[in-house]
Amino acid sequence: MSEEATKTAAAKSGLPLTFWLANMMEFFERGAYYGLNAVLAVYLVEHLEFSVESVGFLQGFVYALTYIVPIAGGALAERLGYRKMLLVAFSMLSIGYFAAGNVTAYGLVFVFLLIMATGSGLFKPIITGTVARTTTKETSGFGFGLYYWCINLGAFISPFVVNVLKGFSWNYVFLNSAIWCFLMLIPTTFFYKDPEGKPESKKSARETVAEALMVLGDSRFMLMILAYSTFWILYFQMFGSALWYLRDFVNRAVVTEWMSHIPVLKLFTFDAEFVTIVNAGVIIALVLVVSRVCKDLKPLPVMAAGIVIGTIGFLVLAFTHGPWMFIVGIAVFSIGEMTAHPKYYSYVGLVAPKDNVAVYMGYAFLYGVVGSLFGSNFGAIMYDKILLPVVPPAEGVQAGVPLEPHVLEKIREFWLIFAVLGVVCLTGMLLYNRFFAEDTPVTNRRAWRIMVVMYGILSVGGVYFFIQSLFGTDQIQWKTFVQSVIMLGLGGGGITLSLKRRGGQTWTE
Repeated sequence: MSEEATKTAAAKSGLPLTFWLANMMEFFERGAYYGLNAVLAVYLVEHLEFSVESVGFLQGFVYALTYIVPIAGGALAERLGYRKMLLVAFSMLSIGYFAAGNVTAYGLVFVFLLIMATGSGLFKPIITGTVARTTTKETSGFGFGLYYWCINLGAFISPFVVNVLKGFSWNYVFLNSAIWCFLMLIPTTFFYKDPEGKPESKKSARETVAEALMVLGDSRFMLMILAYSTFWILYFQMFGSALWYLRDFVNRAVVTEWMSHIPVLKLFTFDAEFVTIVNAGVIIALVLVVSRVCKDLKPLPVMAAGIVIGTIGFLVLAFTHGPWMFIVGIAVFSIGEMTAHPKYYSYVGLVAPKDNVAVYMGYAFLYGVVGSLFGSNFGAIMYDKILLPVVPPAEGVQAGVPLEPHVLEKIREFWLIFAVLGVVCLTGMLLYNRFFAEDTPVTNRRAWRIMVVMYGILSVGGVYFFIQSLFGTDQIQWKTFVQSVIMLGLGGGGITLSLKRRGGQTWTE
């Protein structure tokens, strides 16, 4: 062993208790989150009988919140203390999970899932902050590698537990997630201590808002976010349309029969939660290999390769229809995801303004806001319009009766839409890198023009749906009304910030 390796190993053995507690908490919190969300879309449609579109709207809003809340959560944790905010986060998570499983009205389920999402958003920056402040330059690679493994290990193990629990009662699925989070109040209360060392920042609320407005008003940065977020529209199908498709069109009995001959797997039934199991399992198995291969390569080519691989996964779903090829499609997409995403952060560091790289890195997560908000909604709308009308009898599907040609045509049409979005993402990222990646007056002005047009289109759409929701039918369409308000907020806010930033810039061509 080299001298450097010996020092690193020694340093790892001396990591404080708080470091190990933080990673344990990450495992439990992610297990609770992915355990529920692996089946949530099916539960809401099949058990509570909510419409597919209303579930897509709910999921889009809830998932987006988990990406937005960390902005405030990180600042609060630095000012009030990590331990205090962990107690708040785990309390909200426990209450949200438990209550959401014990109500049936759409509005109440929505509210309690929002409470859960808020707790999850508050939790995220505390753990990353803890890992950063309890590791050194020599151990940070190990620390964040373990952190990433805990995320995927939780996402891999918990759905197996859910697979068994839902056979007794759906309430147990929610109770399971609530218990995973409630148990973490014990180590937080008695063992966790705020990590020593000076936090990276202790910004005031005004400074945090000012930074957010600066980033959101940067058209060149937001154009990159918009291009990359298209790939995450594909990702969020793993929590919605892919689960419904598996339930409605795939002969799950074939895989369950195969699993019955495997000592451990025979305890389980192949169902919706295996989408998350396959996704996380592939990442756990291959992430080290992929990371090593891509370590010294430039970010954009690796991202492009990942987007292509992910798109191929959706092509597999479009042109094959058996249960094993469904698993292959999910696995191929997962390889694409783990290839593209780690390099995304490196790419953000390259295209962000050089004097504000750290600030812009803090807002790189915005891809998830756009991807979840539009991905869950879009997938649900397309499923409702294209696939739901041609769902065959469940008995026939599970008996292995071949699907009718017109059904196969609709399936191909549905998944090809997402494959095309993958191509759009690839094209968008390549064009962005060619014409906008460099931070110059010319590229900023070009991006500004494009984003103003995009925000304008969003605003016009918001006005249209606002009018339709209030006056288009005899009764107010509340879901459409809320969607129109979101569109108006994003479009109008984007135009306002763009114009304000333009007023403070001198761009020449």
